[in-house]
Amino acid sequence: MTTKKISAKSGTGVRERLINSADQLFYQEGFRAVGIDRVLADAGVAKASMYTHFRSKDELMAACIQRRTLDARAQIEAQVGSLPPAERALGLFDFLLNWVSQPDFRGCPVQHLVSEYPDAAHPARTVAREQRQWLQQQLVAWCADAGASEPQRTADALLVLFDGATAGSEQDGIQRAQDARWAAKRLLSRAE
Repeated sequence: MTTKKISAKSGTGVRERLINSADQLFYQEGFRAVGIDRVLADAGVAKASMYTHFRSKDELMAACIQRRTLDARAQIEAQVGSLPPAERALGLFDFLLNWVSQPDFRGCPVQHLVSEYPDAAHPARTVAREQRQWLQQQLVAWCADAGASEPQRTADALLVLFDGATAGSEQDGIQRAQDARWAAKRLLSRAE
């Protein structure tokens, strides 16, 4: 998912301004590191107004992750949608290359969230889990379209490559994504 700067003031409503500010701050500095007072100041919103839209920071985090995951899905679908079905699994790694090459790439916000909040019952973790399930289902279908004799197992392996490359690219740049695409191409060519 590309990382795009959103002006905290670009949304006209309070809810949108809160999500815009929180999303940028959480992504750049971390979920735990950014307190709600900082989000409120950046968004120009009073605390009472925030609680009209979100009962807690946890709910605001879930809204930010929800926005990010829906945006990622749309970008992935756009990236692979024009490809022949047999090439879509590999197309995910082209999406990855584009994402990690963005100048403001700072890793995967879902991976960050999961590492900072280990409680599986956290509202934002629920959104993260749904994203993982969606991506897994897509990969299984794309691997089947690519002719993999074991689509589930191939999808599992590709997901490991994708996750590792995403995390590694935060420190090592585009090389990890290039390596993952290379490995994915070979895995898919042998999976038939």
